[in-house]
Amino acid sequence: MGVAGSTGPVMDRDEVDRALARLGAEHEAIETSLLALQDHAGRRLLEGAELTGVTKERWSAAEASITLLWAYFDAYSDALRSAREIRSRRRWSSREDLVELTELLRGEAVTVAGSATAMANAPTLQGTTRLSEQFSLVTLVDRMNDLYASSLDMVVAADAVWSALPARIDLLAAELQRTRHLAHSVGVRPGEHPAGDDLERITRTLTRLREQVVSDPLAFWVPAPGSSAPGGGRPDTSTYDREARALEDVRREIDAVLTVRQDAEARLVKLRDVLSRADRTLAEARSARGEVLAKIAATEVPVVSGPPTVLQEQLAMAAEYRRHAQWHRLSPLLESLEQKADDELLRARESLTAVTAPLAIRAELRGRLDAYKAKVARHGFAEDSLLVERYDAARRMLWSAPCDLRVAEMAVLRYQHAAAELLGQSVPPQRAPQDRREEQP
Repeated sequence: MGVAGSTGPVMDRDEVDRALARLGAEHEAIETSLLALQDHAGRRLLEGAELTGVTKERWSAAEASITLLWAYFDAYSDALRSAREIRSRRRWSSREDLVELTELLRGEAVTVAGSATAMANAPTLQGTTRLSEQFSLVTLVDRMNDLYASSLDMVVAADAVWSALPARIDLLAAELQRTRHLAHSVGVRPGEHPAGDDLERITRTLTRLREQVVSDPLAFWVPAPGSSAPGGGRPDTSTYDREARALEDVRREIDAVLTVRQDAEARLVKLRDVLSRADRTLAEARSARGEVLAKIAATEVPVVSGPPTVLQEQLAMAAEYRRHAQWHRLSPLLESLEQKADDELLRARESLTAVTAPLAIRAELRGRLDAYKAKVARHGFAEDSLLVERYDAARRMLWSAPCDLRVAEMAVLRYQHAAAELLGQSVPPQRAPQDRREEQP
């Protein structure tokens, strides 16, 4: 070990040889990395692109960093070459050689000259305006590593966005164009159908998005939290994803319109059938109401309304849309009409049920009366005078017109009670007649 100097103890020959081997390996690795960065597709694209926004700012700094990197590397290469020349003078280096090598390998013996603009734009120099700097080889390697990492991070991020988004946008734009042609063929146009307006908006958004991605890719880059590796992160595809979902919604809407075009006639026929059945049911309810008013006394019978003309008008409009191939207007109208027609048929059936309820009650009373008559006949009481009298009274009321259901029901109950007393059975509870009148003895 030699005498200590300004750079510490003088290195011996073995230390010098090991340092030169290590520095040579570092030189080779750095050169390989710089050449790879120089040939990187992202860097070439950045050089030829018309950049804007954050990408323009960062690329300006990255270019200065790359320029400075090569200046550092040239100075590093010169220093390493000088050290190798000194070491190669003699097989056994003299003390003077070892002192010179120690100063070169350990001291701040490397001078780097560069333009003030390049050095000021390089992010690791913190705005220094000096035209040259002194470095040790170790410090110079650290500085090159930092500059390389920041430059590569910017290049990789821009290249990742360019690799991911423009191609996907182009594919979506092609699909959008096909969808526009299909939409036009079925009458889905801007200003006439919401899906047509959506297609126009998606077209404008995709055009604008592609321009922004090409000119400012770093605006669409999301760095990975906590990642220090160059290029750690992912492209921001949120706008693209939103428009892709919107286009899928439009395609589903157009598919629905196409489905309408294919089965429009069948659906119109079914609609006419449902509305016809509703009309017939209402007609039956009106006829039944007249019968009930004629045959049943003292009964409130609901009024039956006529068929709504608006549904027939809308059905005629739907047929007109079909004749003129206005499928985009026919689709929502058919869906609305189908629901309204089903509701109308249900309303007609409910009206018929409400109107014929008195007739159903009379039929139930007739059936109950005949069932009890058959029951007492099986037990041998068919000729009982009280039963015959009460049966005849109830039957006259139930088979006469108009029939007072309240009085007829009381007559049936009296016959049931008389039959139950003979049979030794109890009468099951019955529905209480409305507005029950006083029973006559």
